Amino acid sequence: MKVINSVPEERVVECPKGGFISERFLLESDGMGYTMTRTTIPVNGKQFWHYKNHLESCYCVSGKGVITDTNSGREYEVIPGTIYVLDQHDPHYFEALEETVLICVFNPPLKGRETHRRDGSYE
Repeated sequence: MKVINSVPEERVVECPKGGFISERFLLESDGMGYTMTRTTIPVNGKQFWHYKNHLESCYCVSGKGVITDTNSGREYEVIPGTIYVLDQHDPHYFEALEETVLICVFNPPLKGRETHRRDGSYE
C-alpha cells in the first residue's frame, strides 16, 4: 500500500508555454500500469493536445472550460462533475474559461516529466 499526501517537487511539471501545471501522483515507475495527475489549467487561450501514444480520461473537480473535438468541431462544456474520455487518441483543444482543475488518468503511464511536443502529443 502507498499513501501519497503531497506530490514531490520532481513530479510537478509546468508547461513551457504556461498551458498547465501537472502534479503527477503515479508514474510508470510506480508499477500501477497507468498515470494519475492533478492538472491545473489557467485561463490562457485554446491549447491543442493530441495524445497519439496515450489514452486519457479527465474528471473536472473545479473551474470551467470547453473541449473541442477537432475531428467533428463539436464543443463540450467542462464543469465540475464532467468526465471526458479521449478513447480514440482524439485531437482536441482545451480552453479554460476559469482556472480548471482536472484529475487525469493516462494509459500507458507517463515516465516522468513529459510535456507536449509540437504535434500536441507526449513521447
